[in-house]
Amino acid sequence: MEDVVVIDDPAAAGVSLDPVRARLLAELAVPGSATTLATTLRLPRQKLNYHLRALEKHGLVVLVEERKKGNCTERVLQASASAYVISPQVLGGVQPDPLVSPDGLSARWLLALAARTLREVGQLLAGARKARRKLATFAMDGEVRFASASDRAAFADELAQAMRVLVAKYHDESAPGGRSHRLLVAVHPKPTEPKIADPRTGEPESVQQQTSGERR
Repeated sequence: MEDVVVIDDPAAAGVSLDPVRARLLAELAVPGSATTLATTLRLPRQKLNYHLRALEKHGLVVLVEERKKGNCTERVLQASASAYVISPQVLGGVQPDPLVSPDGLSARWLLALAARTLREVGQLLAGARKARRKLATFAMDGEVRFASASDRAAFADELAQAMRVLVAKYHDESAPGGRSHRLLVAVHPKPTEPKIADPRTGEPESVQQQTSGERR
C-alpha cells in the first residue's frame, strides 16, 4: 500500500467521489471482502461487490488474496493507498493556469500555483514509483500572527528579498548536471477554527483548543 496516490484520471476521480466508494476506501485500509464489509457498513453484499469492482477497475483497490469457502471464492481486497488526492489535471482545460494573470497578491494566482504543484508532484511521484526511486522534495509549514496589515506587508517584502538572495546564491544556469526546481512560498490567512460546545462549561471553544485540552 502506498502512502498517498494522486488521481489524475477523470474516470477514476469520479469513481472515488461516490460516498459509498469513498467509505469503502477508508474501510479497506485493512484488507476486507464484500462479506466482511457488508457487516460493517450494513449494506447488501451484492451492492458492495458492484462498488468494489468499480474501484478495482481503476486501481483504487487491489486484490490481496482469494479464499475458497465451499463452492464460493471470497475475494479479499485492500485500498491501494492510505490517502488519495485528486489532481486538478482531471479538470482539463478549466484547471487554474498560473501563467494567466500572475499576481503575488492574488488569491486566484495562489490557487493556480498550488494546483500546478499538486499536478506536477503527482506526476513526478508516479514516475518515481515506476522507476523505484525516491522523489527529492522539501516543504515547510508554519504560522505567524501579524499585529497589523502593515506588519504583514513588511514581512512579505523581507521574505521576498531573502528568497531573491538565496536564489541568486544557488542558481546555476550553466551547471552541466544541474536540474531546475520549482520554488513556491505563500502566505495566506488561517481559516477560523469551527466552534463546538465545551461539555464542562457549555461555552464554545475551537476544535484546536479541545484537542489541546485532551492532550493535557
